[in-house]
Amino acid sequence: MHMSASHSDARPQRRPPSLISRLFSEDWQLGVAVAAGSFLLVGYTLHEFAREAENPRAHLAADVLMAVSLGFGAIHGVKAAVEALSRWQPNIDVLMVVGAFLAASIGHVSEGALLLFLFTLAQALEHRALARAKDAVSRLHKLMPHEALVKAGEHWVEVRPEDLKAGQTVLVRPGETVPCDGIVASGRSALDQSALTGESLPRNVSERDEVFAGTINQQGVLEVRVTRPVGESSLNRIMQLVIEAQETRQPMQRLIDRLSTPYTLAVFAAAAGALLWFRFGAGKDWSQAVYQSITLLIVASPCALVIATPTATLCGLNRAARAGLLVKGGDSLERLAGVSAVALDKTGTLTTGRIEVTSAAPVDGSNGERLLRIARAVEERSTHPIAAAVVRYCAARNLNPVPVEGITNVPGRGVEASAGGDAVRIGSLEFAGEILDEGRRRQAAALIGGLRDSGAITTVISSGGGALVLGLADTPRPNADRLAEDLRSVGVGRLVMLTGDHKVIAEKMARDLGLTEVHAELLPEGKVAMIREIRSSLPGGRGLAVIGDGVNDAPALALADVGLAMGGIGADAALESADVIVLHDDLNRVPWSIRLARRVRSVMLGNLAFALSVIVLLALGALLGYVPMGLGVLGHEGSTLVVVAVSLTILAFPSPDNGAGARGVTA
Repeated sequence: MHMSASHSDARPQRRPPSLISRLFSEDWQLGVAVAAGSFLLVGYTLHEFAREAENPRAHLAADVLMAVSLGFGAIHGVKAAVEALSRWQPNIDVLMVVGAFLAASIGHVSEGALLLFLFTLAQALEHRALARAKDAVSRLHKLMPHEALVKAGEHWVEVRPEDLKAGQTVLVRPGETVPCDGIVASGRSALDQSALTGESLPRNVSERDEVFAGTINQQGVLEVRVTRPVGESSLNRIMQLVIEAQETRQPMQRLIDRLSTPYTLAVFAAAAGALLWFRFGAGKDWSQAVYQSITLLIVASPCALVIATPTATLCGLNRAARAGLLVKGGDSLERLAGVSAVALDKTGTLTTGRIEVTSAAPVDGSNGERLLRIARAVEERSTHPIAAAVVRYCAARNLNPVPVEGITNVPGRGVEASAGGDAVRIGSLEFAGEILDEGRRRQAAALIGGLRDSGAITTVISSGGGALVLGLADTPRPNADRLAEDLRSVGVGRLVMLTGDHKVIAEKMARDLGLTEVHAELLPEGKVAMIREIRSSLPGGRGLAVIGDGVNDAPALALADVGLAMGGIGADAALESADVIVLHDDLNRVPWSIRLARRVRSVMLGNLAFALSVIVLLALGALLGYVPMGLGVLGHEGSTLVVVAVSLTILAFPSPDNGAGARGVTA
C-alpha cells in the first residue's frame, strides 16, 4: 500500500518551564499545598516539643518552619489576589490572603499558615474536581485519529483528517477509528459508537448507511465517502456543545458572581466595624479585638457558597454526557428538573424513523425465499426507503440476489423486471397482482387488509405465478414500551402524543405504549398550538418538556420549557434547537435525565444551605468570641471540601437500567 512520506518535526524545541512558573501553575497546586501542610505539621510538632522542653532553638526552628509553610501557602493565594485586585474586583482570594497575613502580623503565624494551607488544598482539590467534571472535551479529542487513508487513483494515501474534503473516499480497516462523517460506499461491519452515544452494543452498517467520526470499526473493511469536513463533523459539533454547556452558568451562579465583589467589600467593612466594637464597645484590648475581627473576616468568606453551584452543575453535565445526553448548560439542567408534563412526537421519537420489514407472508405456498432474492436484486438499484428496508431484511437473512434484467420503474405503481424468464413486479397489489391468478390476488388482498389494520404499510412481490406480501412499519425505539411508566414514576403527570400520522396508526401505537392522550393528523402549526395549550394548563405555565427527533420538530422543541431531541448525533436541527440531545437510541435516557437533573438540583440546594449555615454559625460564634481562629479556619475550609465532595457524588449517579450509560461521550 502506497503511503505519503513522513516529515520530521522541524519546529523549535520549547524550553521547559522554570521551577518558579511550575510552582505557580495549577498542575503543581496540590504539591504546593502538601508542602505547606508538611512544613506546618513539622513546625507545629516542633513547637509543642519546644514548649515542653523549654528549648529556645527549637522555638526558633518551629517559627521558621511555620513561616515557610505560610510562604508556600501564599504562592497561589497571593497570585490570585493580585489578579483580582488588578481587575478592581476584590474577591475571596483577597479575603483569605489579607486574613492570613493579618493573623501572622499579630503573632498567630500558625493560624495564618493553617488558613493558607487549607485554602490552597481546597482550591487544588476543587480544580481537580472541576477538571474531572469537565474532562469530556479532552476525552472526545482523543477519539480522533491522527491520520486517514484517502483514495488517490489506484492508491490509498495517508493524510491528516483535517485535510479531508466532502466527496473523497477513505479506507477504514478493522480496529481503526472512523476519521469523518460519511456514507458507507462499500463493505459491511459493526461500529462501536459507545464513546459518543453510550450504546453498549455495536451498530451494524453496510452500504448507504451513515457513519460518524470517532466511532471504531470492529470487523470488516469499509470504504466511506466523506460527507462533512472534520471541522463540521458530529464529533466536532458535540465537542463545541460540551464546551458551551460547561461555560453556561445557572441563574443562581450568575447571581453569586455578581454579588462576589460587593460581598467581599461588605466583609472587610464588617470586620473593620467589629474591630471598633470589640475595642470600644466590648472593652477588649487591641490584640484581642484584632484577633476576633480577623477571625470574623475569615469565617465570613463565602468559599463554599461560591463553589456550591458550579461543582454540582458540572458534575451533572458530565454524568449526563457519559450516558449519551448532551445538556446545553446549567440553565437547561435546572429546567429539566422542573418537568411535570411531556409531549412526544411519534415518528423518529417513539419510533426509529426508519421503515423496516416486519413480516413476509408467501401467498398460497409460493417460494418466499426465491421471491426475496429477486426483490433484493431489484431493490438494490433503488434509493427508495422501502427498497432499502427490503435490502436490509434480505441481507440480515443472508439471502443473496439472483440475476435479473430489464429493471424498469413504473411511476406511481412500482418496479418491473424479469428473472429466469419470468416477469417480476414489485409494488401495490393492483400493479403486482396483474400477473397473478384471481385466487392468489384474493389471498394477497386478505393478507394486506390484516396488515393495514395493524398500522403497517404493504408491498407485493410477484413472479412466476407466486407472490409474497411484505408488511413494513416504523419500528419503536428500544424501551419505548416502558417510557410512559418510567416518566410517571418520576412525577410526570401528563403524557401526550402529538403526531401528523393517521389517527388509526397513532392510536394503536399509543395503546401499545401505554399512552392515553393522543392528538393525530396534526400539521406543524397544529402541534405548536397544542403545545401552547398544554403549557398554559400547567401551574405557572411552566414545566413542559417536548421530545422530538430534532428534524421537523424544531418549532415545538423551541417552544417548550425544555426540548429533548432523540438520535441527534447526525442531525443539525437537533443540535441547534434542543436543550437536551439524546445521542442514544434508547428512550430510557429521557426519564433518567429527569432523575439526574433533580439529583443535581437537590445537591446544589443542599450545598447552598450547608454553606450558608456554616457561614452564619461561624460568624455568630466569632462575634460572640466562642470561635477561636484555628477552629474558624477548620470550619470554613472544611465546609468547602464537604461541598466539593458532595458534588462529586453526582458522578456516581446510577446508570440507566440497561447499564449502557456508564460510558457515553467521555468513555
